[in-house]
Amino acid sequence: MKRQMLIGFVLIITSFFITGCKDQTEEGSNERKQEKKLEGTWDGEIQIPDRPLPIVITFSNEDDWMGTISIPVQGVKDYPLSNISIDLPQVFFQMERQGQKITFDGEKKGESIEGTFSQNGQSFPFTIEMREDRKEESEEDEGPFMSVDTPNGELNGELLLPDGAEGPYPVVLMIPGSGPTDRNGNTPTIPGKNNSLKMLAEGLAENGIASLRYDKRGVGKNQNALIAEEDLRFDDFVTDAQAWIQKLNRDAQFSNVGVIGHSQGSLVGMLAAADTDVDTFISIAGASRSIDEVLYDQLQAGLSDDLMKESKKILEQLKQGEKVEDIPQALQSTFRPSVQAFMSSWMKYNPVEEIQKLSMPVLVINGEHDVQVTKKEAENLHEAHENFELLIINEMNHVLKRAPEERAENLDTYSNPDLPLAEGLMDGILSFLQNHQFVK
Repeated sequence: MKRQMLIGFVLIITSFFITGCKDQTEEGSNERKQEKKLEGTWDGEIQIPDRPLPIVITFSNEDDWMGTISIPVQGVKDYPLSNISIDLPQVFFQMERQGQKITFDGEKKGESIEGTFSQNGQSFPFTIEMREDRKEESEEDEGPFMSVDTPNGELNGELLLPDGAEGPYPVVLMIPGSGPTDRNGNTPTIPGKNNSLKMLAEGLAENGIASLRYDKRGVGKNQNALIAEEDLRFDDFVTDAQAWIQKLNRDAQFSNVGVIGHSQGSLVGMLAAADTDVDTFISIAGASRSIDEVLYDQLQAGLSDDLMKESKKILEQLKQGEKVEDIPQALQSTFRPSVQAFMSSWMKYNPVEEIQKLSMPVLVINGEHDVQVTKKEAENLHEAHENFELLIINEMNHVLKRAPEERAENLDTYSNPDLPLAEGLMDGILSFLQNHQFVK
């Protein structure tokens, strides 16, 4: 009797366990389905004050969660993640780099993951969103591509030729500005697109001038040509530009070769043009001072007096080529050890001194409403040589669009590809090129 009662009790428990397992199995299946949606590539940024840091995260799950992180502006590509913990809606992962544990503690909210990024005692918000399965650009909208070999691997560039015209054509090499900027003038550090360099290339093509523009290393078509941040030097950018200039000069479909450098590309362009065969050089929104002086002015807008004193000391050491070990936490994002050698290599160049070495016709352009590089910088470059020409475009900003002087409204134009180039820019460039027989 006791045995029968025991068996009955076991059967009841077993029946309850089986029913419970079914519910849990369905629940677990739903969780796995939700987790499965995490697999893929996520784009977003860490909201570091005044300097949003674009990141790309990938997740995959075969037998266990694995992932990578890419930080294009820092030269980090497909770096493995560790301690990935998924317990939806909670998502946690780490990046162990140079002895540091960098953490991302987030929560899935709809189609995004939002949370807190922590490093060296500092914390900032981060947001990433699943990348859609689409091409960045329509192949029909792209021109043919050229490639060039450099000491640091192959680079690709987009060639835009004039429609309906027969070669040989005059051609302009277009050099983009600082950060992870693509051939169209766009950067993931700023949401949206402005397409300024693409529009400039299209305007040239409409007037019989070919152009070659290229993504910087680690970006777009040149994503695989990335140089790690700690190994990158400013001269690497110059070498890239020189390789393109030499390639264009050897190509029989081109008659003359000119260079247009925008922002940081202005200094890159003048250094490259000084040692190669270039017929004309155009600087757009280029600084006239060394980068340590420019950076010091930019830092003053958001740092305390004590941090500014520390920044000045660090800049002086970097200017001398010294490595600075003791960096305050608040200055890590600007003076992190991995970027110091690059900054030192950039600081050694004074744009006014470098542009004086150019013997070809030079046009210096700036916008009246450029909130990043003032027209005074252009005036300084213009005064470096009596034969240089100066063009100040009324109401033009840093991305070559007409914009109000007020900063917030000015910056709004950085994300609007529908705005045309500022009036007078294209006409000024064409007039300069025609006056110096660049266009036959």
